[in-house]
Amino acid sequence: MVLGGPGMGKSTFLRKMGLEALKGRRREGFHHPCLPVFVELKLFRAGEIDIRSAIAHEFATCGFPDYERFTNTMLEQGRLLILLDGLDEVPTDRMSDAITKIQDFVDLHDKNRFIASCRVAAYRHNFRRFTDVAIADFDDEQIQAFITYWFHSQPKLGQECWEKLTSAEYAAAKELTHTPLLLTLACLLYQRAGQFPTNRATLYERALRVLLEEWAAEKELPRDSFYKGLDTKRKELMLSEIAYEAFKEDRLFLSKREVVEQIERSLKDMLPDEKFIDGAAVLESIEVQHGVLVKRAEGIYSFSHLTLQEFLTAQYIVEDHHQVEQLVVDHLSDERWREVFLLLAGLKTADSLLLKMQQQAQTYLTPKMQELLLWADKITTGTEGTCNSVAKRAVAIHLVFDLTLVRERDRLLARTLDLALDLDHTLDHTLDRVHARNRARVRAFDLNLALDLERNLALALDHSNIFKNVNLKSLVVKLEALRARILNRKPSWEEVPNLTKGLQKLWLDVLYLSPELVNLSETEVKSLIVYLNANLLLVKCRQSAVRVSTAAREALEAQMLRA
Repeated sequence: MVLGGPGMGKSTFLRKMGLEALKGRRREGFHHPCLPVFVELKLFRAGEIDIRSAIAHEFATCGFPDYERFTNTMLEQGRLLILLDGLDEVPTDRMSDAITKIQDFVDLHDKNRFIASCRVAAYRHNFRRFTDVAIADFDDEQIQAFITYWFHSQPKLGQECWEKLTSAEYAAAKELTHTPLLLTLACLLYQRAGQFPTNRATLYERALRVLLEEWAAEKELPRDSFYKGLDTKRKELMLSEIAYEAFKEDRLFLSKREVVEQIERSLKDMLPDEKFIDGAAVLESIEVQHGVLVKRAEGIYSFSHLTLQEFLTAQYIVEDHHQVEQLVVDHLSDERWREVFLLLAGLKTADSLLLKMQQQAQTYLTPKMQELLLWADKITTGTEGTCNSVAKRAVAIHLVFDLTLVRERDRLLARTLDLALDLDHTLDHTLDRVHARNRARVRAFDLNLALDLERNLALALDHSNIFKNVNLKSLVVKLEALRARILNRKPSWEEVPNLTKGLQKLWLDVLYLSPELVNLSETEVKSLIVYLNANLLLVKCRQSAVRVSTAAREALEAQMLRA
């Protein structure tokens, strides 16, 4: 018995087993000399449940002469591999009869081999003589292989698809692709456009719609119609409320009782004319037909993908202005809510969300941080560099962190580097110089190399015209003079700290920075990381937004990284 959720590939697996059986005995194939017969159990939605007749019908369709006698002979000799697909597609009121008929048929013809499939949610765990196996999620290697096969005629496009899917930007989208059905959706979308939707909410909305509507239609599943008004939109609203309440409390697992109670509360509001609402029946229908909510253990449920829960949570919040404001105040600095923010920005015009995020980010500033931002603003305003003003301020702050010796220095550098590049990609070359210098510092100290990298950085910054009234050429001259004095001389370990301080002082002097300003306390560093994370999320949300007005965009850029 092959078990799995919707879209996990159960039917495909049974067809693959049949194909391997047709190919004959091979080391890596099906090990038994059998003729495969594929029977879709949805045939038994009406009429008599007669498995022998269904097998005979398959032989007749394929043009076998005297197919009735041939069927009987093959069954008696035990030469068939009988593939019974989709036990869950048998109507509920006929399920017990179908199970009995299947088990009786297996007992009568037990020389043959049988593989059946069923969704986990619909399986009753009472099949005699069957071994239960579950289809596992795709791992990364299998996802990559699937993409490679899908794009076999466009290998470059397939490689790009895989690289984007494994990037940090699409980490949440990748979670969906562990299911073959949704990986197919991702490949289709990428094949059509050469990219994933820039609005991530579009991708998840499409995935949810596939689960709630199109998959069931493709499989021709009977849709249990408990209530006339329980359409897809109402199901989404109901699931959104369940997702939000659980996510707010940081709970991934829910008891069946509380899910049933939430369903009944929601539907009483949505369908006031219904006198009796059976929440348990609705839950079972959603679990079996759509696989959005799944049973993880007896009486315990969760959403099938965290990404779907996050998307539904965003859907619940988006229409309530007060909820959006409260979300920003309570969770802007909470990494767990990051994806919800990104999805919110993609669901409707994002002006109010982004402006509120910026307002909240300013509350994280300490007096020294404000002083630092004032310096960055003053030293970059009115310069001739072509990159935008916010990116210039980000580069200035990045340089300050490069001159600090605090414990969290690497995290500060990473945040400002990401922020600067997200704001303006033309800074790639300049910031590569900073990154090269930082990598070199990790290695054993080589003063000649270090001075050469410092000189290259100063030249790159001078060329970019980011700073105003900063004489970087004089810094280059001083660095070259220092290098000439110690050419080919390897300093002792005792000299290294003094040389490092000397290099730091050269930079501080040319940038008009005091040592006190770059000497940050542990508390200030933590506040800075929170502030920078908030601004980085703000930029990502602006990129994910379905729409941002020109006025809001200008207001954001005017205030970002300013005291």
